[in-house]
Amino acid sequence: MSEPVLGAVGLLALVLSAVATVVAVVALRRTAAGNRRRVRRAVPPDLDAVARAVSDLRVDATRALRHLAVVRYDAFGDMGGHLSWSLAVVDDEGDGVVLTAIHGRSDTRTYAKNVSDWSSSTQLSPEESEAIALARR
Repeated sequence: MSEPVLGAVGLLALVLSAVATVVAVVALRRTAAGNRRRVRRAVPPDLDAVARAVSDLRVDATRALRHLAVVRYDAFGDMGGHLSWSLAVVDDEGDGVVLTAIHGRSDTRTYAKNVSDWSSSTQLSPEESEAIALARR
């Protein structure tokens, strides 16, 4: 196969692995939340109990990874096509992950960095910071 085709296949594999990672994180969070909710699944006998249940659901929803943004760019000046990307996936409190794939001529590197309160203890690239800022909107 030609080099552009191999690069495209590699990029596709990388994107699929990133999506699988995000799905796995969401599934783990939902499983934990589902286990907590299973205990409270009984039909509440009064309106106050319904109000408390709705309040609990709102709290659970803030922990859902529902803010995401992708920034595509050229990591190297001699390459085009915006094949490199940074993906931020965070909850309402700004906790989550930013995934980055840097596409070069001969290889692609991926990075995952934890995000807490809309920032990271690991140094972020400008594109990663931009993805987090876009997810925050």
